[in-house]
Amino acid sequence: MKKGIIGKKIGMTQVFDENGNVTPVTLVECGPCVVAQKKTKENDGYEAVQLGFMDAKEKHLTKPQQGHFNKAGVAFKKYLKEFRLADCSAYNVGDVITADTFAAGEKVDVTGMTKGHGYTGAIKRWNQHKLQATHGVGPIHRQSGSMGVIDPARIFKNKHMAGQYGNEQVTVLNLKVVKIDSERNLIAIKGAVPGAKDGIVFIRDSVKA
Repeated sequence: MKKGIIGKKIGMTQVFDENGNVTPVTLVECGPCVVAQKKTKENDGYEAVQLGFMDAKEKHLTKPQQGHFNKAGVAFKKYLKEFRLADCSAYNVGDVITADTFAAGEKVDVTGMTKGHGYTGAIKRWNQHKLQATHGVGPIHRQSGSMGVIDPARIFKNKHMAGQYGNEQVTVLNLKVVKIDSERNLIAIKGAVPGAKDGIVFIRDSVKA
């Protein structure tokens, strides 16, 4: 990883190129992020930079969190994220990272928390078939069919069943940066990225590009 940034998902729109072709994009408000801490091999066993995003009020932070920011001499931030960069020597505590760190045409990986759907059945969660709605089958139709066998008389592990759906961390790889708006700290990324509107996402250069 060479660079990374924290952002907030604004929503989706579309961008037209010079030939009139339309591209669906997701707008992400990236930064400005501040370097709140710098990890070194001597002290921590690995190299990384810790970025802070979005100003926070003192009353919303614990005493240890306040001490962390006061030690670094930076303003209080709501979100913190470490990025293990290949070369951390170019960054120092207090440096500000903005959206123009990336450029149009680059490939990025975006990590975010997917939308939570709560406790759902197997049909919605795993796209299983419904039972027959006629011919005497019922009274329940939106449930899984037969799951077990006579031998062994049990359900195997990892069987697709009802349970918590969504609200999990997902990374989408090789998304293209379509446009950069440095004045408003916006990055337009082709396609969809994980999470709901106003959700926090982490953007880094693609590992497979």
